[in-house]
Amino acid sequence: MASVGVITRVLLGKNAINKVAAANTGFVKFYSTAPAYENIKVEVVGTKSNVGLIQLNRPKALNALCGPLFEELGQAVRDFDSDEKIAAIVITGNEKAFAAGADIKEMQNNTYSSNQKKGFLKSWEDVSNCGKPVIAAVNGFALGGGCELAMLCDIIYAGEKAKFGQPEINIGTIPGAGGTQRLPRYVGKSKAMEIVLTGNFIDAHEAEKMGLVSRVFPVEKLLEETIKLAERIGTHSPLIVKMAKQAVNQAYETTLKSGLQFEKSLFYGTFATEDRKEGMTAFVEKRPPSFKNE
Repeated sequence: MASVGVITRVLLGKNAINKVAAANTGFVKFYSTAPAYENIKVEVVGTKSNVGLIQLNRPKALNALCGPLFEELGQAVRDFDSDEKIAAIVITGNEKAFAAGADIKEMQNNTYSSNQKKGFLKSWEDVSNCGKPVIAAVNGFALGGGCELAMLCDIIYAGEKAKFGQPEINIGTIPGAGGTQRLPRYVGKSKAMEIVLTGNFIDAHEAEKMGLVSRVFPVEKLLEETIKLAERIGTHSPLIVKMAKQAVNQAYETTLKSGLQFEKSLFYGTFATEDRKEGMTAFVEKRPPSFKNE
């Protein structure tokens, strides 16, 4: 979880950072519906007002992931997860940075003992534990902890200028919030080793080819397309969406045989729901389904 303050100076140089900052302007502005938040902005979007949008909002620090930010992020995710009107959640940053890494100044004086006692990074689990689909809309830098945050999400959409990387090796540490574990599951061992051991960045199109990113869009279209994806998911039964998410996630947690058994159990379980009955009946009757999420 390296910060942009160290890593980008090492790999890109100060002039390159200034150039990126100058080139990326005019990002859509969001206004928080939760004034108590200091490091994020939150609102409900979509034509049916069923998409929870969370924007990381530390622009001067390129959205470096400090502890207070993640506490707020976790709270916002939990709130949207418990809101029956919300079908999916989108996490984004700005055009310069999704999140350029963890806040190194904040953790600089941490010790092994303090990390163990405080359960450092435990709050990051709120995103991965969310029952509803969480989609990352990544523009600009997604480095270190920023890349790890994107991988905590279920789907990653990227703007064409996005940069991904795990550059912790440059400051004498390793990824600590899933970078060495989730990245190989996305891109395979060899590519993950190359990324982690060199600290090199990969661009959006390369990330798409590797399987880290689902789709790449022009910068100005990214958020719009991500919200459309969330709305498309929202046309389905929330109950069945949650079960489908559980089944896919299980593939990364277990053997194929155990995963198939888990999938079949959930599949059988859908036949105990009114939404499954309505979905199949509507298909046979050639009409749109009306899900109740019972």
